[in-house]
Amino acid sequence: MSYKAQSYANTAETLIKNLKKRNMEGFYCPTAESAVEKIRELIPEASSVTWGGSETLAEAGILKGLQGCGYELIDRMSAKTPEEKRALYGKIVMADYFLMSSNAITIDGELINIDGAGNRVACLCHGPEHVVIAAGMNKVVKTIEDGVHRVRNAAAPPNSLRVGVKTPCSVTGTCQDCLSDGCICSDLVITRRSMVPGRIKVVLIGEDYGF
Repeated sequence: MSYKAQSYANTAETLIKNLKKRNMEGFYCPTAESAVEKIRELIPEASSVTWGGSETLAEAGILKGLQGCGYELIDRMSAKTPEEKRALYGKIVMADYFLMSSNAITIDGELINIDGAGNRVACLCHGPEHVVIAAGMNKVVKTIEDGVHRVRNAAAPPNSLRVGVKTPCSVTGTCQDCLSDGCICSDLVITRRSMVPGRIKVVLIGEDYGF
């Protein structure tokens, strides 16, 4: 095991203990492959499963790993018209499992997320029966302030490029605290605890994924 891998494992052990204090369950998987296995283990067959926009879920092979596992997969991108999108969102908020990543996680167990439309953080807060968060250890920060800075300066610029909006940060590479039409930083949500014990499960991956 490399020094970096050992350090990630040590950090994850501390973080998982702190998540437990906040009514959230934490799991550490050293690789993306083991994370896919853990997530499949957490989700019973025949469950309805959906997800929010996430580079981590794609990069780590998690979305691909859900195929052919007996789940009812609800793909938010399958809706084309506004009417279809609204009808599909009704199914998403009532899903058994909602998968996402987190823009940042403090070592003390707080989740930090910023959304453009707010649909992802809405499902994190309320709706789906279970939320499974997959996050690379590169998302772990010391404080909430560090996390917000990370989201705005490390995550938002490439995310703006990913979704194809022209924001100041997509051009300069750093947050300009904009209010532009394409801004993807409309809603800042800090999850300090889960009201329902165990509803939020955090799968920490001992590698770097996402923005």
